[in-house]
Amino acid sequence: MTDLTGRRAVVTGGASGIGAACARAFAGAGAHVVIADLDGSAAAALAAELGGEAWAVDLADTAALAELSLDADILVNNAGIQHVRPIEEFEPERFAFILRLMLESPFLLIRAALPGMYARGFGRVLNVSSVHGLRASPFKSAYVAAKHGLEGLSKVTALEGGPHGVTSNCIDPGYVRTPLVEKQIADQARLHGITEAEVLPRIMLTESAVKRLVEPAEVASLALWLAGPDAGMVTGGSYTMDGGWSAR
Repeated sequence: MTDLTGRRAVVTGGASGIGAACARAFAGAGAHVVIADLDGSAAAALAAELGGEAWAVDLADTAALAELSLDADILVNNAGIQHVRPIEEFEPERFAFILRLMLESPFLLIRAALPGMYARGFGRVLNVSSVHGLRASPFKSAYVAAKHGLEGLSKVTALEGGPHGVTSNCIDPGYVRTPLVEKQIADQARLHGITEAEVLPRIMLTESAVKRLVEPAEVASLALWLAGPDAGMVTGGSYTMDGGWSAR
C-alpha cells in the first residue's frame, strides 16, 4: 500500500469528480490534503471529512497566481471545464478562458510549487490530462488545445525537475463518470442531432474497446501510485486509462 504519511498534496478541482477521488485516495494513504476549488463550501465540506484544508480559489484569475508560493509535495492539476461548439461558433473569450484555466493556471501552480519541491528533494506533479491530450475530437477546440499544451508542459517539468527529485506525469483518461461529462451529453445530442440516450454508445464510447465510462476512483488509484515512492523513475509519461481509445 502506498504510504504518503507526512506529504502535503494540493488537488485542484478537488471538491468533486476526479479531484475528490484523488483527495480521498491521498488522505487514505496518510497525506495532508488541500482541496482547491472555486466552490469554497464544497471544498470545505470535503476537507472537513478528510481532515484536510480547503483553498477557495478562482484558478482562471491567473494574475492572482503570478507571485504565488505553494507548499506542496504533491500537486494535482485537475481543475477544468468543457465547452462544445464548432470552431466558427466558438466564442473567443471562452476559448481564452479555457486556456487560462487549464494551461496557464497549471503552469503557474507548478512554478509556485517547484522551489519548495527542489529544496526538499522530492516532488510529484500529476497533470490530469485526457485522451484528448493525445487525440482530437470535433467541437472541442479549446479543450483539446489546452490538454495538448498540458502534455508538453508536463514533459518540460519532468526534464527540469528530474535532477531535483521531482517527477511530472500526465494521466489521460477517456470519458469519466463526472459532472463535467454529464453536462456534455445535452450539447453533444444537439450538435449531432440525436437523443441524449444515444450519446454514450454513438459518440462518447465509439473509439473505446471497453464500452463503459471510467470511474473516478480508477483514475485516483493511478494518481496514488504515481504520487508514491515506487514511482521515482516514472516521469515525463502520459498514462492512458481510456479503454483502448488511443490504441487506434
